[in-house]
Amino acid sequence: MPVSARMWKTRPAYFALLEILGKKGAMADSDLMGELNDEFPDLGTKDLNQLLLRLEVAGKIRMTSMARNKKRIELVTR
Repeated sequence: MPVSARMWKTRPAYFALLEILGKKGAMADSDLMGELNDEFPDLGTKDLNQLLLRLEVAGKIRMTSMARNKKRIELVTR
């Protein structure tokens, strides 16, 4: 196992997610997953859905359904 795989991440995934949405704007959940997998390759779909739910409840993001099993994620600005 490479050394980098055993090291702790310096920033949490939710912070990276909010940063990506801030830079790129609203995007589909599959596109967001692709962006996050660059930095967090072990992040799965279940993990992403839990993260999105937590951020939506906290009022940081808004999710809307686009099509079957596809969601649009946008950053809420206040």
